[in-house]
Amino acid sequence: MTDLHHLSAAKLASLYAKRKLSPVEATQAALARIDAWDASLNAMYLVYRDAALKAAKESEKRWRKGETLSAIDGVPITLKDNIATRGDPMPLGTAAMPLTPKTEDSPAAARTRESGAVIIGKTTMPDYGMLSSGVSSFHGITRNPWDLTRNTSGSSSGAGAAAAAGYGPLHVGTDIGGSVRLPAVHNGVFALKPSLGRIPHHPPYMGRVAGPMTRTVTDAALLMETLTRPDPRDFMSLPYDDVAYSEKLGKLKLKGLRIGLLREMGVGFKPHPEIAAAVEDCAQALVAAGADLVEMKSFMTADMLDGFGRFFEARSCNDIAPLPAETKAKITPFIVEWATWRATGFTGPELMAAYGQIMAMREAAVKAVGAFDFVISPTSPILPYEAEGAAPGNDARNAFPHIAFTVAYNMSEQPAASINWASSKQGLPLGVQVIGQRFDDRGVLRLAYAIEQLRPKQKAWPEPA
Repeated sequence: MTDLHHLSAAKLASLYAKRKLSPVEATQAALARIDAWDASLNAMYLVYRDAALKAAKESEKRWRKGETLSAIDGVPITLKDNIATRGDPMPLGTAAMPLTPKTEDSPAAARTRESGAVIIGKTTMPDYGMLSSGVSSFHGITRNPWDLTRNTSGSSSGAGAAAAAGYGPLHVGTDIGGSVRLPAVHNGVFALKPSLGRIPHHPPYMGRVAGPMTRTVTDAALLMETLTRPDPRDFMSLPYDDVAYSEKLGKLKLKGLRIGLLREMGVGFKPHPEIAAAVEDCAQALVAAGADLVEMKSFMTADMLDGFGRFFEARSCNDIAPLPAETKAKITPFIVEWATWRATGFTGPELMAAYGQIMAMREAAVKAVGAFDFVISPTSPILPYEAEGAAPGNDARNAFPHIAFTVAYNMSEQPAASINWASSKQGLPLGVQVIGQRFDDRGVLRLAYAIEQLRPKQKAWPEPA
């Protein structure tokens, strides 16, 4: 049998049902994988060893009685640091936060417990989630399993590394500008940034979502069936749609689909040649399967990307600037400079102009994607950079040129996913982004599943040295 830590959630559930495997054995395998590798990767913030094994034993009893709570009952899962879990501090990746235990589960954590999935621990993230890296003043440096000298990207850094390393099949991250898709592409896994409000989140905020990070599209779809269940605390959530996301994944007819190919965004970094080649290969595979491919022009401007930067600098400055000097000194210096170098002097009209650029980005993205059934593009224009880097280029005054392909779909509320296609000459993951119409999360999953079937044979998952 394949090593247990390599089994998908769907396969684990199938084996549980046949009584060929126990949730206890799967949980033990995930914990053993953490023991074998996390000293090198540093993907875990908390590991619930005793509680996880207890939950696994309870799940084992339910499977024996035929009283399972969901399709992922007994499946190991991790949650990101900033997904609140009752009884645990939530440092948000920064040493500046007080370590006060949370009194209740966030919506994603609550739904996960209700599903019977086994929460094995919490994963790392950078300070305040405002870095696309694995650098944290609280957690330290999280490293890429494919190459320990490379960055995981972020802000769901630990989740991306944990998924690639086999710390169980299911992981939940969050995304406000690319934070599940960027670590997914740099760690060679799958992630869905759902439509805003599809997965209840608390506190909700413009562009912020929780999303599944897994090795397979099917596992992400199974997890969506749990995470999308309603929660009244999210006042921005969509009406609950009781959809079996995992059913009929393979029923999307590619023939005649109008797919836009966005090769370059025109702002930010130019795509690395190997990334551009991977996206082209994916596009041609879709054409060979019957899809109609249409070149798509960029809708993004430098002013839009800068407007996003200014708005979120101001938001973070509002949190950081009032802190005492000794507390501020605990934060990763890159974040402090990024949040304060110009935001302390913003005027009201300047902030409104920045917000106006975000709304212009939103309108342009919806209109551009609306001309197609789906769009494919690079997820990230760059290969994983050095592990110690707070951002590609380490320029706090130009922090976002690497998110130009992802950020617009947070602001436009459209679903977007990242799926690995191939590997670079150095053995690093090369992924593709799939973008859909607003609210068409199921369609994005279906096209990602089709790409999963079309892609070349994948490199074996990384192993600890």
